[in-house]
Amino acid sequence: MSPTSLLTRPDPVSLEAHDLGLTLGSMDTPIGQLNMAATSQGLVRIGFGYMEEMQDMMAELDELPLTMGQGDPAWVDGPMAQLREYFEGRRQRFELALDWRLSHGFYRRVLGALMAVDYGTTVSYGELARMAGSSRAARAVGTAMSTNPIPLIVPCHRVVRSDGSVGEYGGRPEVKAWLIEHERLHRG
Repeated sequence: MSPTSLLTRPDPVSLEAHDLGLTLGSMDTPIGQLNMAATSQGLVRIGFGYMEEMQDMMAELDELPLTMGQGDPAWVDGPMAQLREYFEGRRQRFELALDWRLSHGFYRRVLGALMAVDYGTTVSYGELARMAGSSRAARAVGTAMSTNPIPLIVPCHRVVRSDGSVGEYGGRPEVKAWLIEHERLHRG
């Protein structure tokens, strides 16, 4: 697959929706291939190549109200450039528009609170539950982390178990440990 490709489709259910194109991209990183999708509103999805193929990610994106419109490769080029800088240890903060349409309710609130967790630091699931305003919802926070549509940018790898162990990360705790250590090494 080329680094970027365009996809648009008509949505018979939502004929009044404005044109919303979708651009897809993929890149190789030290933790494996990342697949991503962006709309005109921002980055909407990042998927780990070891967990899901681009087709799997597209099935999840089918719920978006896409109408015939133009996708723009720049919608993923910017995120890919910033992710390259992140993996090179030159970027600690992402400056990207995000399209939150795949996250709702409590999970969206948790992901919003997660954005306040600084580069190179970690919080427990319980601490993040408190930050999101639901101190007894640590397990639900875990589910929010596992369904995060924009990992890395929305840094669910910074959430650890209360005993400090890394826990799971898409079935690959070693990837989470690598990301935590990478940030600790490059923290300014």
